[in-house]
Formats: sequence, structure tokens, C-alpha cells
Amino acid sequence: MAHYEEYLRLANAMAKKARQSGNTPFGAVLVDAGGVVLMEQGNEEGDLGDATAHAEMRLASRASRAFSKEKLWGCTLYTTCEPCPMCTGGIYWANIGRIVYGVSEERLLELTGSDDKNPTFSMGAAAVIKAGQKPIELIGPVANVEAEIVEVHAGFWNKVGE
Repeated sequence: MAHYEEYLRLANAMAKKARQSGNTPFGAVLVDAGGVVLMEQGNEEGDLGDATAHAEMRLASRASRAFSKEKLWGCTLYTTCEPCPMCTGGIYWANIGRIVYGVSEERLLELTGSDDKNPTFSMGAAAVIKAGQKPIELIGPVANVEAEIVEVHAGFWNKVGE
């Protein structure tokens, strides 16, 4: 699990950059089977004016244009928080074979409340993967990095309605 933590910390660095640039604080990295970081991505929905510009979705889209499906099947997408259904679908279609996340969807909802910047689903990535035809490996949450990831979210969300 130690190498998971290293890559999740890189993803968290991308989340910090996203927040510093006015975007929601999420980040992801793509790592090949040999441990080489191929791509990094933070959320860009504010920068692009695109509500679908989540870190995982943008990374999956970029990766699918840059690498073969065979190569991507051997890759791992590390992400700060459990991917939403849209992002999990993008990872599925890109053919990325493994997802490792730091913080669960349930914990994310505790952080965001009903803030309209992140209307969190009550459906984890496992449900999306189960509905598909590919045995994508899903690992998480990774407890040893949770506090570091949560820290990036501190003070960001309005928690409307709480």
C-alpha cells in the first residue's frame, strides 16, 4: 500500500493546484504498469466553463487519445476521491484497468454537504463497474492519506442547507 500513498499524494498535489486556480479540489494521476507517471490532472470545470471537467474524466479522455487500450488496461488511475458515476464511466470507456482512491464517496458527501458545486451522488464507483463488462480493479479508500486529502477540502465547501 505504500506505493499507493505516493501516487495518491501526487494526485492530492494536483487537487491543491486545482483549488489554487479556483476549481474544485480534486486531482488524479495515471501510472503505467512499471510505475511511471504518464499524466497528471486537476479539476478544470471553472477554467473551462465545463461542469464535466472533473480530474478523472479529463485524464481518462486525454489518456484514451494518447495511449492504446491495451496499454491503458495495465495502468492505474489514482484519484483523491472515489470517482463519480460519470468519471467511472469515462475510466471504463478509456479501458483503464485499475482505480485507486483516497477518500470514499460517503466521506466526500460529509465534506461537501449539499453545496451546489458538488452535488455528490450516493452511488460509488463499484456500482458502475459492476454494471459493466470489464473486471476493473477498485481499491480504496486508502486510510493513510485520508487526512491529507480532507485538508485540501477544508473551508472550501459551503454545505448549503445544513
